[in-house]
Amino acid sequence: MFKKILIANRGEIACRIIRTARRQGVATVAVYSDADAGALHVEMADEAVNIGPAPASESYLRGDRIVAAAINARADAVHPGYGFLSENPDFVDQVTAAGLVFIGPSSASIRAMGLKDAAKRQMERAGVPVVPGYHGEGQELVLLAGKAREIGYPVLIKARAGGGGRGMRRVESPDDLPDALSAARREAKAAFGDDRVLVEKYVDRPRHIEVQVFGDGFGNVVHLFERDCSTQRRHQKIIEEAPAPGMTDAMREAMTDAAVRAAKAVHYSGAGTIEFIADASDGLRPDRFWFMEMNTRLQVEHPVTEMITGVDLVEWQLRVAAGETLPRTQAEISCTGHAFEARIYAEDAARDFLPATGTLHHLAFPEAGPRLRVETGVRAGDTISPFYDPMIAKLVVSADDRTAALDALGESLNSIEIAGAVTNLGFLAALSRDPDFASGAVDTGLVARRQDALAARPEPSSDVLAAALLAAAGFENGVPDDDPWSTLSGYAHFHPLERLATLRVGERNIVATIATATDGRRRIQIDGEATARTVRDQDLPKTIRWPGHVTVFAEGSAFDFVLPDPFDGTARTDAPSAGMRAPMPGLVKIVRAAIGDTVAKGQPLLVLEAMKMEHTITAPHDGVVAEIAAAGAQISEGAVLVTFETAGSQ
Repeated sequence: MFKKILIANRGEIACRIIRTARRQGVATVAVYSDADAGALHVEMADEAVNIGPAPASESYLRGDRIVAAAINARADAVHPGYGFLSENPDFVDQVTAAGLVFIGPSSASIRAMGLKDAAKRQMERAGVPVVPGYHGEGQELVLLAGKAREIGYPVLIKARAGGGGRGMRRVESPDDLPDALSAARREAKAAFGDDRVLVEKYVDRPRHIEVQVFGDGFGNVVHLFERDCSTQRRHQKIIEEAPAPGMTDAMREAMTDAAVRAAKAVHYSGAGTIEFIADASDGLRPDRFWFMEMNTRLQVEHPVTEMITGVDLVEWQLRVAAGETLPRTQAEISCTGHAFEARIYAEDAARDFLPATGTLHHLAFPEAGPRLRVETGVRAGDTISPFYDPMIAKLVVSADDRTAALDALGESLNSIEIAGAVTNLGFLAALSRDPDFASGAVDTGLVARRQDALAARPEPSSDVLAAALLAAAGFENGVPDDDPWSTLSGYAHFHPLERLATLRVGERNIVATIATATDGRRRIQIDGEATARTVRDQDLPKTIRWPGHVTVFAEGSAFDFVLPDPFDGTARTDAPSAGMRAPMPGLVKIVRAAIGDTVAKGQPLLVLEAMKMEHTITAPHDGVVAEIAAAGAQISEGAVLVTFETAGSQ
């Protein structure tokens, strides 16, 4: 076994690898960018090395710096985790050329599976079923149109490199092909630097089912059963489960046999995943599944496989990379129970899953145990930055059967508390309650069909609003315990008997007067309402107050309220033009005005980079700049970008 390994990654996967390495007595070296200097994986590792600035292209994607760090730290091996350089064969060559061990497959195996078209041709030779389509080198429109006609519409155009749904278009008829092909090529070129595509038959009710495989350096390959990853948004997974619902013995045998053949065809060593697409229009049938691609690394969703098999896949990675044979034979690997994994992201489901940033002012997860895991790389107080994937955590649950596991998933999601960033928790909870999902009738189009309903933001109940108003007035979750006068209900010690509370929900300001009765109850009178409401603190949901906000946790959702700043002229409804706020989180790239400048309506003031696009912010009216954000500043949604000395005319 290795004495020391370097982990060429960050976040939850780095923390996950560190935990297993520690159990195996292996020392760990973390790498980090400037943005991650205080990150959890840096704190957990035995050593840590800075490898560059925040952008991944200048740090986590710099193989030369990572290899140099491993050599200087006298590490024996490098674990790539997933993402970044994990499937880059040139990086594997860099690592091995330096005399280090790469904890993963060979560069030859990665290259063999790296391009979809070449991989599919090799799978056909190995007898693995492949989606009917064209996977050749020719890219002329006339050729591709002819192939699409042979395959039969609808067809799917897919980029030969990369993934994540980029460079992918569904085409319904020959008339739509030229425009769809041009769009797919542009997107593929921008995302992967390769505009070549392949054309495949479109499957009407697709299920995304993958098989976990594992090989060693002695030619042995086993499978660890399948995972269903059909529950996706924007072609990206959000809930995975194992085993796949509706899986028959015949289907499982055919699919796992094909997966093992695929891995053996490229002499695979280490953890890998063979991804298949299945036609679920008539149930799962052994003659209706096809190879899509191979992920030559550990998958994000690997914990569900660990839950049903009792195998630590990272431990196996270390053992096999260190030269050992597979710890178990195929006959010794069994499947027990059912498991789900839900990916918790900082993103706004109601805005088409727009990624979000922010500081995690409050973070609470259910207690972990043998049947519940929370995989995370953040703590309360950490920031979700725009530089990396906005995943906050993975919630993994298991039970004896799918129904019990689904109940555990819903209950656990409802118990998670996150304040400081918009998250998809409410969406995940709604999805776990969806009738089709609950019945196992899943396919890759389920979320798109139900997105509006699943992403709808619930209206705050009267109890939620009451809890928020009490927190805004300073009664957050009851009165302070360290003030002896506070135990005297209805007594005013250096403060009035009534308190004023103001909240903003969207564009609406809510103003209320709160009084405390002698029996401890609170009387809440909202301006404009004829009747007051009387409540008890202990009957209301939990609230968290953080800078400028109050968050109420109730009914599996987090309701966020803004606390207007009375000293912020831009927040006053009577001065809407006094300042400008960021429409979304981003990076201030360019500033075109300075404090004291007189600007005219429509004049460019700054350029905000958000979601990999540049947005020019212009003056809404004539005025004099009083404050303006600095170039290079990271801006959260709603943050003030510009304020003016005079509002000017509209």
